[in-house]
Amino acid sequence: MIVGAGSAGSALAARLSEDGRNSVIVLEHGGSDAGPLIAMPGALSYPMNMSLYDWGYRTEPEPHLGGRVLAAPRGKVIGGSSSINGMVYVRGHPRDFDSWAEMGAEGWSGAEVAPYFDRLEAWDGNGEGDPDWRGREGPLHVTRGRRENPLFDAFIRAGAAAGFELTADYNGEKPEGFGPMERTIHKGRRWSAADAYLKPALKRPNLSLHRCLARRVVIEEGRAAGVEVERGGRVEVIRARREVVLSASAFNSPKLLMLSGIGPGAHLAEQGVPVVADRQGVGANLQDHLEVYIQQACTEPITLFRHWSLFGKAMVGLEWLLRRTGPGASNQFESAGFVRSRAGVEWPDIQFHFLPFAVRYDGKAAAEGHGFQAHVGPMRSRSRGAVTLRSPEPKAAPVIRFNYMSHEEDWVEFRHCVRLTREIFAQAPFDRWRGKEIQPGAGVETDEEIDGFIRDHAESAYHPCGTCRIGRADDPMAVVDPSLRVIGVERLRVADSSVFPVITNGNLNAPSIMTGEKAADLILGRPAPPPSNRRPWINPRWRESDR
Repeated sequence: MIVGAGSAGSALAARLSEDGRNSVIVLEHGGSDAGPLIAMPGALSYPMNMSLYDWGYRTEPEPHLGGRVLAAPRGKVIGGSSSINGMVYVRGHPRDFDSWAEMGAEGWSGAEVAPYFDRLEAWDGNGEGDPDWRGREGPLHVTRGRRENPLFDAFIRAGAAAGFELTADYNGEKPEGFGPMERTIHKGRRWSAADAYLKPALKRPNLSLHRCLARRVVIEEGRAAGVEVERGGRVEVIRARREVVLSASAFNSPKLLMLSGIGPGAHLAEQGVPVVADRQGVGANLQDHLEVYIQQACTEPITLFRHWSLFGKAMVGLEWLLRRTGPGASNQFESAGFVRSRAGVEWPDIQFHFLPFAVRYDGKAAAEGHGFQAHVGPMRSRSRGAVTLRSPEPKAAPVIRFNYMSHEEDWVEFRHCVRLTREIFAQAPFDRWRGKEIQPGAGVETDEEIDGFIRDHAESAYHPCGTCRIGRADDPMAVVDPSLRVIGVERLRVADSSVFPVITNGNLNAPSIMTGEKAADLILGRPAPPPSNRRPWINPRWRESDR
């Protein structure tokens, strides 16, 4: 039994059911993903801001961001967050996963997870990239944009002009540098985990999907016996013959564990939840990527602002509906950068998303006319937060405290990100199009002024993880062991981004799907594929230079 039909859950359901020997039930509270608002890549800002598709979670006031409350969207729909995300595909650096293994996640090193990424990909590099490093036969279509707008190429060339590396494939041999960005888009439409895995698998007689709200895991004599759910106004228990697997997100998986009596004992007692297993790590170790948007005016009318009017949006939508082409067929994240913040950093810790438009991520407000922007932020923040229960009522939203920017080093790294982006936008490839800086603006120069900008404008990149982390069975802060079994309870596992010990480099959808793929082998007792013997390129100057 799987709770959650999102990125990991969809992959897990498909793999567990594919040989026909196992009966698999998927429990999902969200509804259908049908319709153009999810399917059209260019409409990405809509579904993540709609209660129909999003759980609608918000953070608590963030003390280091001036008390601001930030959106914390998670997909409440078939496909989960892969149906409402920005469709960016990043495996993560192999050294990220080596860090996991070093922290006790045995079997999860870069070489050991690489075959699972290969397995899941149906990669089309459009004549570019590293085909020997990529999967071609998997269910998840991974493609590249056409980069027809000259600003995409200008951004890549500006990175090189500033002295940074170029890469033809950041998911291949060279994960450092500026180059094309990859997306989960296929034939002009979003290709979610539901499209890749769940919908084809639901044609099998041994896989069923139940629409209901999971309330708690039923624990009997120290083992998971099923899940208490609400559907049609009635509370009932759906029993599991073998195992229960939570794939409900970095917010809802720890929430469900705590509602089931698995979590920090004192907190559960406070909430009136009987303690089944006192695990201090449940809900702890919450991590995310925070970013700011550096916006520059464009002196020629070549940006997406030309489509911003009601008529322009209608024409984009019509072209997409009729042909699956035009601006609506792209998420508009078509060029990227992965760089190191300073000498002595071995692998990239800064990510850039470039967009030929100056706009808020929720799409509700454009900047002043034609412009372009880079989303930038540190990839390995030292800040940690937590997810806790607001009440023992299953329908209550969890308490989400990221504790963003609570570590002094985060401020140092963010200041560097702002200044570095300005340096890149100042390079010659942008000379033809560079107007005034829109944001932060010419008056923001000192450390204090930049800090104020970050405090007022930093936004989540929507990459929560870490709240049920993998670790050794004797690690008091670990929630699951390297086989994803919840420590202290039998027949219960967690498989989603909550198990990540440390956040990976870049967007989290690909590592989440990989987790579902690997979880299937672990549950079925299948031997892991042989570790990859490929080794990623590491900048030979990493000890002496940031570029």
